[in-house]
Amino acid sequence: MFQDSPIYDRLIAERGDVPALVRGEAERLRRELEVVMRPLRPSGARPMAHGNTWQRTAAMLPGPRPD
Repeated sequence: MFQDSPIYDRLIAERGDVPALVRGEAERLRRELEVVMRPLRPSGARPMAHGNTWQRTAAMLPGPRPD
């Protein structure tokens, strides 16, 4: 973006490439959050096949149960 600007080059020389540092830090945080936000599974559990993550069951209504 400002690569042809002498002022930009001077700032990079004096302060470092701050936008590149910020991008790198943002990428590192994104990777960390990706790990932290994964759903927890019990140890030894295998992931379910795609599409089988939810199963509908018959609801039990309140009141006496039929025989």
